[in-house]
Amino acid sequence: MPAYSFEAVDAQGQTRKGVIEADTARAARSQLRAQALVPLAVLPVKGGSADADADGVHRPGLFSQRIFNATTLAIWTRQLAGLVSSGLPLERALTAMTDEADSDAQRQLVAGLRAEVNAGASFARALAQHPREFSDIFTAVIGAGEQSGNLGLVLERLADDLEERQALRSKLIGAAMYPAIVTLVAIVIVLFLVGYVVPQVANVFAGTKRALPLLTVIMLGLSDLVRSYGWLMAALLGALVALGRYLLTLEAWRLRFDAAWLKLPLIGKLARGYNAARFASTLAMLAAAGVPILKALQAAAETVSNRAMRADALDALVLVREGAPLGSALAQKKRFPGLVAMFARLGEQTGQLPLMLQRAATQLATEVQRRAMQLATILEPLLIVAMGLMVMLIVLAVLMPIIQLNQFVK
Repeated sequence: MPAYSFEAVDAQGQTRKGVIEADTARAARSQLRAQALVPLAVLPVKGGSADADADGVHRPGLFSQRIFNATTLAIWTRQLAGLVSSGLPLERALTAMTDEADSDAQRQLVAGLRAEVNAGASFARALAQHPREFSDIFTAVIGAGEQSGNLGLVLERLADDLEERQALRSKLIGAAMYPAIVTLVAIVIVLFLVGYVVPQVANVFAGTKRALPLLTVIMLGLSDLVRSYGWLMAALLGALVALGRYLLTLEAWRLRFDAAWLKLPLIGKLARGYNAARFASTLAMLAAAGVPILKALQAAAETVSNRAMRADALDALVLVREGAPLGSALAQKKRFPGLVAMFARLGEQTGQLPLMLQRAATQLATEVQRRAMQLATILEPLLIVAMGLMVMLIVLAVLMPIIQLNQFVK
């Protein structure tokens, strides 16, 4: 049964919005009037959006925002999994999710999914019509769950994966936040001292006709450089950043950059661990849902953000397609941690590939968190000491002429 979004006025003059199911728009208006509501607007949820193309796939505008971010998608999936696992039919579960939606856009999206399911489409096909909100991996896992008859269990695993991925991302961002703030504050303080305080001191000692200390002369030169060419240096820096971002859009440059990034002493290990954990977790989830291994490998490779490691994953896919075991194929790719290949080999030998891959992902994610916290712990005092040294040099450059002048007066 089609779904319609409505805007109506009740007996108290209050405006009410929502979604209602009816065969036609006229029937929807009749239902609203039966509820003592005066309909102002009744629009079909599906087919009334300008973002849907001829195939029914919604193509949002350039500046449109996603309805589900990573956090809300994980919460929504967990809620839907709870309803379906409790034995509630999918249509009724989607109806409940529509009623509990946090926003009108989310309510209309879920109502559209419910309308598609009511019309006879599979849940995966309904999700595939909104590629901006639901990734191909999300849709593939749901489709596998529907085919196997274990949609509730698959939704639970999908929610677990989304929550674990979001938790790992949040911890990495949290570990990098403090060093980033300290660095930004240090740059602002140094620019203020060099651009404003040092020139004021120079004006005081301009008429003394005495040679200034070398440190003061160097600071005055830096101050003149910043004041005279600061905007030009900022413009050049912006141009370099823009050029770098453009080059990273080119596949060849991005591949070289990502390969070089993996060779960095500390950050490279973090990048390897993070991407390998994401790859192993996605592959474990897809394999557990019953997705064929080749299709699962293809989808898992697309989740790897590092292009060099993605290329290795796709090469491993070719080897598996030619008949090589997954563990042996991954072992040939040295950018992937050996832990992934070892657990994949054990999983193939014991017939528990999804479980072993998930264990590998868990261990890698734990190691990434540990390394990130260690790196942040080391960087925090180093940045504070570096900022203190810079400020100390500037203060010395200001105080040394004063001390020299006092000695001359005596």
